[in-house]
Amino acid sequence: MRAFELEKYFSKWEFSARHHMTASDMESMKLSDLRSMASDDDRASFDDLWLGYTETWGAPDLREQIAATYEQIEANNVLCLAGAGEGIYAAMRVLLDRDDHVIVVVPNYQSAETVPLDICEVSGVRVHQENNWRLDIAEIEAAIRPNTRLISINYPQNPTGAVMPREDLDDLIQLCRKHNIYLFSDEVYRGIELNEADTMPQIADVYEKGFSLNVLSKSYGLPGLRIGWLASQDRDALQKIERYKHYLSICNSGPSERLAIIAIKNRDKIHYRNRGIIRENIKALDAFFADFAALFEWQRPSGGCVAFPKYIGEDGVEQFCKSLTEESGVLLLPSSIYHSELMSTPTENFRIGFGRVDVFKQGLEALRTHIQTKYAHIL
Repeated sequence: MRAFELEKYFSKWEFSARHHMTASDMESMKLSDLRSMASDDDRASFDDLWLGYTETWGAPDLREQIAATYEQIEANNVLCLAGAGEGIYAAMRVLLDRDDHVIVVVPNYQSAETVPLDICEVSGVRVHQENNWRLDIAEIEAAIRPNTRLISINYPQNPTGAVMPREDLDDLIQLCRKHNIYLFSDEVYRGIELNEADTMPQIADVYEKGFSLNVLSKSYGLPGLRIGWLASQDRDALQKIERYKHYLSICNSGPSERLAIIAIKNRDKIHYRNRGIIRENIKALDAFFADFAALFEWQRPSGGCVAFPKYIGEDGVEQFCKSLTEESGVLLLPSSIYHSELMSTPTENFRIGFGRVDVFKQGLEALRTHIQTKYAHIL
C-alpha cells in the first residue's frame, strides 16, 4: 500500500509546528477531569483494575454502554477495537476479496480508499464542492457493478465537514438493499453537528447490512484512549472481523476500557461541551474568512470539527501552506494530502481544524498575522 500521506506529513510537523491548526479531534481533557465524571463504582473499577488481558470483543459492560448509544443494536452486535483505523483495516480485509468491487467517497480519509485498493477494484464518487460538498446518489448508482460488494461513506465528512441529507441517506440505503451491498459508514464525528437536527441516524440501526464505525478520538476528544468499535446487525460478519483482530491488536487496553465506560456514560455532557466549542470557533472562522475574502473561499461546514476552504491566492495552496508552517509555525493540511488514486480531487483547498480552544485561538491569531504581513499588498 502507498504511504499514508497525512500521517507522513504529521510525523514531520504535528509536534514541531507551534500552532497545530489542522487537528481533526476535539479538545482533549485531563485524566482527572474524566475521572471526576465517574460514579463511585466506575472510579473504583478503574483504580482497582487487574492489568491482564481483556476480552477480544471488548469488556461486556463497555459493549453494553456502546449498544445503548444505538436504537436497534445489542451488546453482542458490537466489536471493540484499538481505534477506528483498526476497524477500517480489519473490516475491509474480511468483507472483501480480489474479485469484488468497492465504491468510496472522494475526497476521504485515505485508508478508506487505500486499504480496499490493496484487495480489489475500487471506484471513486466525488462530493461536489459547488453544491456544498453534496454526494450525488445517481453517480453512486451509475458506479455499481454486478460484483460491487461494499460502499464506503464518511459523515460528518473528513475533510469537508459536510453532512448527508436524510433523503440522500434513505436513497443510498434503498440502493444498497436493492443490490445486496454492504454499507460501511465512518461516523466518528457524529454528535458534534453544528445543528443537532442535522444528526444522521447510525447505519447499523437502519440497514441490516450496514456497519457503523465510531471511536472516542474525534467527537469525544479522547484519542489517547485508543478505543473504537464497529456495530452491525450482521453478527456473522462481526465474528469474522473479531477473528481477524486476533492478528492485530488482540484486545484493547484494560484501563482505556474502564475510562471509555465513564466517557460514554457522560456522552451527552461531553458532546454538549464540544458543540459549544465548535459553535464558538466557527464564528471566529466566519469573521476571519470574511476579512480575507481576497484569498479564500469559505464554505461553512455542517458537522465535525474540520473544514476544507479553498485558497485563491496566486501562489497556490501548496506554497501558502509551506510558507505558513516554515515562517509562522502554523500547520494546515494542503489538498495534496487528500490526493486520490481513483480520480481528480480539489487542488487548492486545505484542511483547518476548529475543535480545540487555546490552540485554535492562538493559531488563528498567528494565521491572521502571517497573512497581514505577507499579503498586505493585496488586502
